Amino acid sequence: METRPIRFIYRGEVQEVAQAPTTRTVLQYIREDLHCTGTKEGCAEGDCGACTVMIGELDQNNQLQLRAVNACIQLLPTLDGKVLYTIEDLRQDDGTLHPVQQAMVDWHGAQCGFCTPGFIMSLWGLYMTHSPENGPVSREQIDDVLSGNLCRCTGYRPIIDAAKAMHSYPAVSMDRQSIEDKLRAIRQDGMLAYEYQGQTFHAPRTLDQLAQLREQYPQARILAGSTDIGLWVTKQFRDLPHLIYIGQVVELRELKTTEDDLYIGAGVLLNDAFDALIKDHPELTELRQRFASFPIRNAGTLGGNVANGSPIGDSMPALIAMRTRVVLRKGGLERVMPLEDLYLAYQKTAMEPGEFVQGLLVPRHKGQWQFRTYKLSKRFDQDISAVCAAFAVELDGKIVKQARIAFGGMAATPKRASHAEQVLQGQEWNEENVQAAMQALQQDYQALSDMRASSEYRNQSAANLLYRFFLETHPEHALSPAQLNVFHRAQASLETL
Repeated sequence: METRPIRFIYRGEVQEVAQAPTTRTVLQYIREDLHCTGTKEGCAEGDCGACTVMIGELDQNNQLQLRAVNACIQLLPTLDGKVLYTIEDLRQDDGTLHPVQQAMVDWHGAQCGFCTPGFIMSLWGLYMTHSPENGPVSREQIDDVLSGNLCRCTGYRPIIDAAKAMHSYPAVSMDRQSIEDKLRAIRQDGMLAYEYQGQTFHAPRTLDQLAQLREQYPQARILAGSTDIGLWVTKQFRDLPHLIYIGQVVELRELKTTEDDLYIGAGVLLNDAFDALIKDHPELTELRQRFASFPIRNAGTLGGNVANGSPIGDSMPALIAMRTRVVLRKGGLERVMPLEDLYLAYQKTAMEPGEFVQGLLVPRHKGQWQFRTYKLSKRFDQDISAVCAAFAVELDGKIVKQARIAFGGMAATPKRASHAEQVLQGQEWNEENVQAAMQALQQDYQALSDMRASSEYRNQSAANLLYRFFLETHPEHALSPAQLNVFHRAQASLETL
């Protein structure tokens, strides 16, 4: 297979890279090779947002799609065929500041300034996607896009004020057509095969190419959003001799609905996947907001979260409770299994060598199903769960026809609570039976203690969350989210500020 350089656009020019490790990060390349030091390194793990940049690529309709991501964990070869924007791009040709930058100046949105470029890039993403014709940006939108940006000296109020004011300045537009033409010009028909000093990076374009590569190189690591593998590079210094990047496989970005299911390709970004899921399951709205930060959701994929199989992956309990099935591919063959059957032990799945996650099938119509998911963590935004719970019961009047209970953070894998489910099956949905199911959870899980929570906390919290689900879904006297969710009241208070 013929190798070629990595090609992408930066500051209007085509960049070619032929002499860089496959695990070199975008941030390292920007600062150390291009000497554009406006983009900062804070945490090198995608948590602080100081390194936020904008990536643009052509979508399935050949139109420019922009998204803010963390440069510190994105690997350089993933830029192939894309356009990169950093803080240096925002100043106008006549030397004036972009409205986002000017608003930050006017509203005193910076003190030491280290985090400021990242905030500006995140707000620029909001500036580019929000139309003032639809009214001013909301506090909720601002909080969401800034969920991955941390500031330790300015405080967030002046930054939020700048975000509210940025559309009041004379508008600055982007010549999208010119950028789209340049991206088409550098787009390669074949896959990227890049090598450097014993490291190999493949970026297949089609599902068949991916399946062939995966069978040929079963020991290679599959790379999607780099939100996990990026930390292997920056924090664990792992040797990754062969990466297969799935971000260019069009079929894996597929989102489609049938009468019964929503199909989510393994390469669909988390933000897009949650947007599609929420249309049928609005109960996932809070989980989406609390599932990592906005730039992480712009990079990571739902299929990657599922394939990783982490016991603290927040998507799996909800997907399991929703009766999701996973579509696996090996060569030309597909097989489908219930998602809960994919996980065998810690970081061990039922996938065979050469097999990979192709997509997910999520049932659309709930019928008489009641569904909720809850996350417990020390922070509301951008935090790892101590416990993540998902509950679904199908009620026939007051009788439980089916019960599905799944937890993350309680075992070595995302796991259903079979004993608790059996207690509820065929019984009345009432206080007595729910209390019995809460006791049965002790047979389902032997929670561990770690830095996030003690086993006692996890066991008690798991039972309490099941009780909360009952209080919200009792057919006769259900309590509202406002009565049960402390964050609901906090959000209402924020909206008055």
